[in-house]
Amino acid sequence: QVQLVESGGGLVQAGGSLRLSCAASGRTFSSYAMGWFRQAPGKEREFVAAINWSGLSTYYADSVKGRFTISRDNAKNTVYLQMNSLKPEDTAVYYCASGRGPGYGLGYQHYDYWGQGTQVTVSS
Repeated sequence: QVQLVESGGGLVQAGGSLRLSCAASGRTFSSYAMGWFRQAPGKEREFVAAINWSGLSTYYADSVKGRFTISRDNAKNTVYLQMNSLKPEDTAVYYCASGRGPGYGLGYQHYDYWGQGTQVTVSS
C-alpha cells in the first residue's frame, strides 16, 4: 500500500526557515501529483502547495506565496516544502498528500493518500 512519511518539522523562531520532506512508497511516485496541506488547532485543514507529476508546474496558497517552495525528486520518491520567512500563523501540523493523477488539485478531495503529519511551530 502507499505510504507517505513526513519529516523536518520542529520549533523555529519567526523569520526562520524549515524544510519538510515527504518520502513516498507503494506506487509509481513520478506518475502522481503531490500536495502539502496544514491544519492549525481549531481550524480546518487547508491547502498549502501542490506540484504536478513532473515538477514543472506548481501552485501555492496566497498565504505562503513567495515564502514557500514545493519541489520533488522523482529519483528519490520525495517531495519537499522549503519554508522561509516563517510566521507564527504558519504554526500547524503539515501533511503531505499523494494525488489521484498526474495533475494537481487544490482541494483535499483530489488526494487519496496522506501522511501522518509533522508539527511546525513558529514562535514570535
